[in-house]
This record gives sequence, structure tokens and C-alpha cells, in this order.
Amino acid sequence: MTDTRRRVVVLSLGGTIAMTSQEAGRATPTLSADDLVAAVPGLAETGLMVEVRDFRRLPGASLAFSDLLDLVREIEALDADGVVITQGTDTIEETSYLIDLVYSGQMPVVITGAMRNASMAGADGPANVLASIRTAASKEARGAGVVVVFGEEIHAARWVRKAHATSPTAFASYPGPIGYVAEDQVRVWTYPGDQPKIPLQKTKPDVRTAVALIGLGDDGAVLQAIGTQVDGLVVAAFGAGHVPMACVDTLTDLAKRMPVILATRTGAGPVLRDTYGFPGSESDLLARGLISANTLGPIKARILLQLLLMRGAGQGEIAEHFRIIH
Repeated sequence: MTDTRRRVVVLSLGGTIAMTSQEAGRATPTLSADDLVAAVPGLAETGLMVEVRDFRRLPGASLAFSDLLDLVREIEALDADGVVITQGTDTIEETSYLIDLVYSGQMPVVITGAMRNASMAGADGPANVLASIRTAASKEARGAGVVVVFGEEIHAARWVRKAHATSPTAFASYPGPIGYVAEDQVRVWTYPGDQPKIPLQKTKPDVRTAVALIGLGDDGAVLQAIGTQVDGLVVAAFGAGHVPMACVDTLTDLAKRMPVILATRTGAGPVLRDTYGFPGSESDLLARGLISANTLGPIKARILLQLLLMRGAGQGEIAEHFRIIH
């Protein structure tokens, strides 16, 4: 007799959700994917087939682009109705967006983690895993792209960010979650629009990019130093895309030899195009060859820039990818 139950694969990368307190009370990765799923109350009652696999056992901060590209290849080879990825929360806003840019399948891909490790009172990992498995198995999640499920909220990878260092409700997004899980039901009320995927069959592994945060009184010296070490740069600028006048010449020179992306450091809203006209304003910098990140924040802008450079994209293709962000 054929088993018609929906099948979800859980891939564990490590992180707080897979940690327990060890020597001196400090948490380190010790739990396997099987351990994580075995600790989830109510999972058996869902009627779902759940397969678990250890993919990596690393803190979120130690994951690399190569790990994530290997993960996408693993996901593409799966025969399942949905996949859940458990990992450290430090880099979820980056890994989720990277996977969303590269993975072109329709199977729901859900990323989750925990803010409290399994040895702590009120550990949030089991609840997050259960909500994520329900989401991955649901028909509602198809077409939503890669999502992050945390605290029973469903966030689009394109918009999610880690907004608190320690809170169990650390994840937020602007303009807000796209759905939630309640009473065992998955509800999705909006779907992000399609975005072009970035095929990465052949990549340049040695590409280096960085985010440079503009601060009060910056004179361009740090920008210049960073520029000698990277192939592309994201500038996290004031407000709607502004920098001190003292930075303008340095950014002009950098934009002549590499893609320089102009993003806002504010956490929400677009880089403007033609509202201000002073030296160092958005219109001035764009006229000097910088590329607008549009509504993409600096952290995600670096992910997109890195992937495009790894693929060998030129200045025009890079500018076009950022132009269509919304």
C-alpha cells in the first residue's frame, strides 16, 4: 500500500537550536537533527512523514557561501513536499535570502532556529520546528518563496531581519509577516512577487565583498582602505542615501573600478533618486556611478552583490538586478 502522507525533510546546520550547555555553562552544538525532531511535542500527531538529516553542525556565524550553495544543491535533489532548515539565528536573514535568490523550485523551503538553547528554561526550538514543519508541508506555502518561521510568524526571506540580539521574538520584517501558524493551521495572506533567480553552476569562489557603514564625521579614509581589499562594496548610508561630502571623492574613485551599491542604513524604506541635490546626496552619488540598492538593506544587498560577482556579472547586469528590487 502506498503511503500518501505528505513528506517533509529537515536539514540541520547547527546553531543555538542544536546546542546544549557544556563546560562552564557555555552552549555548543551537540544535538543531531534526529535529536531536534525527537524533542518536538505533537509532531507525531500531525500525520506527516518527517525525514531528518545532519547537513552541517556549525554556529550560524561560521556558515559560508559554499555551505549554502551545497545546501541548495541538496534541496534541489530532494523528493519531498517541503523542506525545513534549522540553523543558527545569527545569519538567518542572509542565508534565507541567498537560498531564495538561487533556488528555483516550487517546493516550500522554511528556515528556522532558536534563541534559547535546549538546556534553557522555555527553549523555543521545538515550537519553531513544529510550526516550520507544518508550514513546509502546507499547500499555502507554495509560491511564497523561501520563508523564515519564528514565533509562529511567517516572514518572507526578502524582507526578514534579526531585530533583537536575545529576544525569542527576534525576527521582524517590513512591511510585516506574510502569514502565521495558529491552531495547527498555516495561513498566508500575501505572496512576494517573483524575482529573477541567479543560476550558479559555475562560480568564482574567491570573490570578496563588504558592507561599509557610514558614520558621523567619516572622511573617506576607511572606505578607501576597504576598497583595496574587495571586488564590490555596499555603502550603508545615512537616511535615503546620503554620505558626508568628505567621502564623495573616494566613492567616485571606487565606483570607477568596482560596483558600489548605495543602501540606506535605516532598516526600512528606499534609497531615493532625485529628491536631494547637495554633494553626497543620493542624486549626486548615483550620477557618480554608484548603484542604488532600491529597497534592499545593506546586509541583503551584499548577498545579492556577492552572488552576482561570483557568477561573473558585469556592471550593467548588477545594476539591472538592483533596479527591479521591490
